[in-house]
Amino acid sequence: MVEMAAVSGLIAVGCRVTTLGIVTTPGVAIMTEHLAAQGGMVITASHNPIIWNGIKSLRFDGVAPTSEQAQQIINRFKNDDVDYAPVERLVPHEQNDSTHSLHVDRVLAHVEVQAIRQRKLKVVLDSVHGAGGPVTAMLLRQLGADVVHLYAQPTGRFPHTPEPTRENLTELCDAVLQHKADVGFAQDPDADRLAVVDNKGRYIGEEYTLVLAALHLLQKHGNPPGAVLAANLSTSRMIDDIAAAAGASVVRTSVGEANVAAAIREHRCLVGGEGNGGVIWPKVIHVRDSVAGIGLLMELLSQRDESLSSIVDQIPAYAIVKDKVDIQPGMAGRCVSALKEHFADQKIDLQDGVRIDWPDRWVHVRPSNTEPILRIIAEATDAAVSKQTIEEIKQVVGI
Repeated sequence: MVEMAAVSGLIAVGCRVTTLGIVTTPGVAIMTEHLAAQGGMVITASHNPIIWNGIKSLRFDGVAPTSEQAQQIINRFKNDDVDYAPVERLVPHEQNDSTHSLHVDRVLAHVEVQAIRQRKLKVVLDSVHGAGGPVTAMLLRQLGADVVHLYAQPTGRFPHTPEPTRENLTELCDAVLQHKADVGFAQDPDADRLAVVDNKGRYIGEEYTLVLAALHLLQKHGNPPGAVLAANLSTSRMIDDIAAAAGASVVRTSVGEANVAAAIREHRCLVGGEGNGGVIWPKVIHVRDSVAGIGLLMELLSQRDESLSSIVDQIPAYAIVKDKVDIQPGMAGRCVSALKEHFADQKIDLQDGVRIDWPDRWVHVRPSNTEPILRIIAEATDAAVSKQTIEEIKQVVGI
């Protein structure tokens, strides 16, 4: 229903529209770039409940619009600012069914396919009846994996709460143990996020997805001098540890996929992403892509003579705690100013709210763009210290 309405609206203003069917969000980005389109549009509500749907716009290069560009789109919608085309310029839409094969080909072009095939890795994949099932199965077949595929068909009828978090993936963890698999992968419904379960059936979490991808790419390229990675301010400092060990650096950005993608381009990063399981591998496309992430982690496992659990255990571990508090409209700026003043002797980043770094912990406090709340994310080596840090923040801002 939403797709037909969107197609009709685009045709009405003179656009030549190509529909792709049920594909992933990164797949739409790849096709937008491949077809040299002026923009892309994804009908998705990602992991939200079935009553919701949404329209995600992409630029000509497949990247999400910046906040300023997104606001221009929203303003035109709110103001009913539409320039309808005369009937002579209306063009019927076309259908293109090549998204999955093109997506897989892009990933395969940049991994050691034969080496992965020789390992004959066993994989349990939970696609949650979302858009990622067909394309990911296609990739794993090409990589010679033995696949146990849970909820493969893209019906949109989620068998469990679809956000790929620990509490929602107990079945995947059990299946990895039952089938003695090397790894378990979980995608969200539009397949831009990836969570990982190790060979012991342990949910290692979304924060590790980017870290493992970065670890692999740095080693694959011989830890090149001056290598740069990108991550937003709310992403675990594990990425900093991985970079430091390899002589690389990390560029931190405001929260938002478009901000990370812009940093990747500006600094020519090997990889970047967000701690929600979003890996952006620029060789494939400049958006979060679970399919590319799976390709990278399959290559990592094929080139290591050790299990995923062993690799993970060698990475310094931290405890992230996330909280949010209600504030009155207009209080966000005062809260940020109070924190900046109180913690003036610490390392402070003001790109997006305020992030404060101590030698052993950090906290990121940012106002929501959509509702009167402050989001507070803290990370330390111990969960109790993370929680204590959040309470300290609340006391400073008087909440």
